[in-house]
Amino acid sequence: MTDPGALNFQHLRYFWAVAHEGNLTRAAERMRVTQSAVSVQVRKLEDAIGRALFDRRGRGLSLTPAGRVALDYADSIFSIGDELLGALADADERARRTVRVGVLATLSRNFQIEFLRPLINREDVRVRVRSGSLDRMVERLDRHELDVVLSNFLPKRDADSDWVAHRLATQPVSLIGHPRPGKVAGVERLLSEEPLVLPPPDSGIRIAFDAFVERLGLRPNVVAEVDDMAMLRLFTREHHGLAVIPPIVVHDELMAGTLTELRQLPDMVETFYALTTSRRRPGKLVRELVHGRTG
Repeated sequence: MTDPGALNFQHLRYFWAVAHEGNLTRAAERMRVTQSAVSVQVRKLEDAIGRALFDRRGRGLSLTPAGRVALDYADSIFSIGDELLGALADADERARRTVRVGVLATLSRNFQIEFLRPLINREDVRVRVRSGSLDRMVERLDRHELDVVLSNFLPKRDADSDWVAHRLATQPVSLIGHPRPGKVAGVERLLSEEPLVLPPPDSGIRIAFDAFVERLGLRPNVVAEVDDMAMLRLFTREHHGLAVIPPIVVHDELMAGTLTELRQLPDMVETFYALTTSRRRPGKLVRELVHGRTG
């Protein structure tokens, strides 16, 4: 049995650098030491734990199964270490808890605000929001750089996937446009006669919409495809067409009366998710946010 006291965290830091760089030379540059020094430190770690962490084939390095396990724990260890240093950096901030939120860049800002509202302006909490592609946000979640990721669709799952999806809300999808006098036409007539602004073809809403109009035998006039909800709102406000979106996206405009929900599209919804990682139990604030109990 390996002696737990044999684990040297300096050796682990060199292994962690090599695993992320995938190359001894780049790891040496990152650690500002020689390549041979990096190699020696990694060998010492392997000797200490009694397991090979890399398959060495020529100049190439790939993680062994033990190496992948070690990297998962090293990511957690050094991420927590960074959190510790950050928490101690400013004595005035020590009482504040930080919630790190990743969001899909195209996700509705209104939904983001509603999710985070329980934490906004709390004196004991700091919220950090980062946006980007879903793959990038899930990668940062895996490295424990984020506590939770918000999205309106789920990433692809494979054997190495570690995320857990929590369904937060389901929103109807409607035809949104400017107010008009008189009785509003039915869904089929609106879809046949009005210009439309749609989400992109690979979005969940668009896939459902395309199937819906196909069943009806309609050929809608699509004047724009927009993957950013803020831009889609702008297109709709500027009279470029009816938007196919959840009403929450244009909540402020609906409240002000500048836009209106003309018709709800039957059996069409958008689902919002919070992703957490199963390797590390979410903190109390994140659990309360996800389950709607933050006070």
